[in-house]
Amino acid sequence: MQKFLAMLLLALALPALAALDVAGVKFDATQKVGAGDTVINGAGLRSRVFFKVYAIGLYLPQKAATTAEVLAAKGAKRIAIVTLRELSAEDFVNALLDALKKNHDEATLKTLQPRIDQFRSAMLSIGSAPEKSVVNLDWLPESGTRLSFNGTPKGVDIAGEDFYRALLRIWLGDQPAQDDLKEKLLGKTP
Repeated sequence: MQKFLAMLLLALALPALAALDVAGVKFDATQKVGAGDTVINGAGLRSRVFFKVYAIGLYLPQKAATTAEVLAAKGAKRIAIVTLRELSAEDFVNALLDALKKNHDEATLKTLQPRIDQFRSAMLSIGSAPEKSVVNLDWLPESGTRLSFNGTPKGVDIAGEDFYRALLRIWLGDQPAQDDLKEKLLGKTP
């Protein structure tokens, strides 16, 4: 009977640990981010008009169901983006910065501006992101926000968790880049 119960519990736990597939992009159930272990919180598709733009997954130290819980989570975090079409770095960063502006007041943006400029410069150094490029935005408590392109860090780590929280609000803020994507990143599936 104990073996049966153990197998039943394991079977019930497996779906929670399963990888997620979004438009043919597999997001692993767990990822090592810096020195921290993270779990997939949710993943979804960013689309514009009729075009699939990118698949995105959110990794956190533990699952979170609300934006407030995500923003308050302590430890390493990752926003994993896989492009589904070729994107210019300029178009990509401009879209991210527009969404950043929609979710912050002018005073907050003014405080963040030097780090926004640093982030923009690092993003522009990518040039072009062909289809299936991997862009990771990691929060590393020991050093800050790290931008990586296809596994290679770009620029220097950006200090301040407030900056990483600002990036998270692009997808999870009051005016997210896409409403249904916000729900999927929070682990809610329709």
